[in-house]
Amino acid sequence: MHLSLFYVYTGGSMKSSNIGGQAVLEGIMMRNGGKYSVAVRKTDGEIAVDIQDYKSVIPWKTPLRIPFIRGIFNFIDSLVLGMKTLMFSASFFEDDEEEEVVTAEEAAKREKQDRLIMNITVAVSVVLAAVIFMVLPYFLSTVVERYTSSRIIMTVFEGIIRMVIFLLYIFFISRMKDIRRTFMYHGAEHKCINCIEHGLELNVENVRKSSKQHKRCGTSFLFFVMIVSIIFSFFITAQSQVLRVLLRIALLPVIAGVSYEIIRLAGNSDNPFVNLLSRPGMWVQNMTTKEPDDSMIEVGIRAVEEVFDWRTWQKENL
Repeated sequence: MHLSLFYVYTGGSMKSSNIGGQAVLEGIMMRNGGKYSVAVRKTDGEIAVDIQDYKSVIPWKTPLRIPFIRGIFNFIDSLVLGMKTLMFSASFFEDDEEEEVVTAEEAAKREKQDRLIMNITVAVSVVLAAVIFMVLPYFLSTVVERYTSSRIIMTVFEGIIRMVIFLLYIFFISRMKDIRRTFMYHGAEHKCINCIEHGLELNVENVRKSSKQHKRCGTSFLFFVMIVSIIFSFFITAQSQVLRVLLRIALLPVIAGVSYEIIRLAGNSDNPFVNLLSRPGMWVQNMTTKEPDDSMIEVGIRAVEEVFDWRTWQKENL
């Protein structure tokens, strides 16, 4: 999942272009308003591109405009679109099979099955994330109950455990070869938009020297989720252990909504305090973004240009 917006190439100011995306398997997805593109580097070296109209999983537009509420739905949208584009990119690297004739009815049935699998995968991922990053830290923190009765100390200890689990998770997956390549494409995604937002022509040379970090990256969003969850935990005073766990889970949408607004503010501001607040999340990005090679940058440029007229945007905004 990526919420995109990006920062720093030299020291100059920048303006948000509101284009965002995420890395996929050997490629990059870029979304701009009502369209998104997925560019994938195939095994033969060719870049395959798919351009689609973006449709929110939420049928109503009003919730997508309300502060704090919109973050919840945007997060769900990001998960669904991310999974959809990831499945598209993976389709280029499945084992070769003999081509079979598929009727329109069979194709529709397969599409329905794929959609069901995607929705189940997203739901399971959310549940696992809640268990690993919210419930597990709470139960691990209860070991200090034998040493102190202070709720503040226990909450701080829980927050430390949550942050350690989060950072260890990112560290270990970043060591995997396939994930490392995806993180290189993640870096290319950031670099392409940094290049545009700092008024440079979108070409390989300029993208290469642009920053691979950005203030509204999904990694920074998740980092803020960890921080905001710690703050909210201080206000959970229920005596029942079961109720404390349920409240932590119930507050997840609220935490996501608040974190989204923080990231949104950070991505549209060069205020020194906001920049300082963004630094920890950008530091974590050092683990989730790697320097891409030129072929990956070419994929990023292709994905951007399919849905975004960056030349016109620069003339009108910079």
